[in-house]
Amino acid sequence: MPIKINSNEFIEKVHDFKSTTTWKYKGTLPCIVDFYADWCRPCKMMDPLLEKLAKEYDGKIIIYKINIDENKDIAQAFEINSIPFFLFCPVDGQAQATMGMMSEEQMRQAIKDVLKK
Repeated sequence: MPIKINSNEFIEKVHDFKSTTTWKYKGTLPCIVDFYADWCRPCKMMDPLLEKLAKEYDGKIIIYKINIDENKDIAQAFEINSIPFFLFCPVDGQAQATMGMMSEEQMRQAIKDVLKK
């Protein structure tokens, strides 16, 4: 199951966007962060795929969800102006962002390419 987090948990588990602009991932497993809103139909359409991937990659990848309406500071920090917005975070290296819906094939390719899983 994807894990819902807020801005403070994002700072603890993913990246301290308030203290630095230099990317430094804090996790020990790669992660995908799904930035969404409850009113966003495409975001809701992505939920079944994210749940499927969370089960399939359990113990290998963490999938977080963060509601941008409840966490406006993070939406501003990442300049999110369109959702769904996904952040693919490898343990080492730069995170990669993508906007808009993704097919299962595109999501799996991003997991392979960016997260090396």
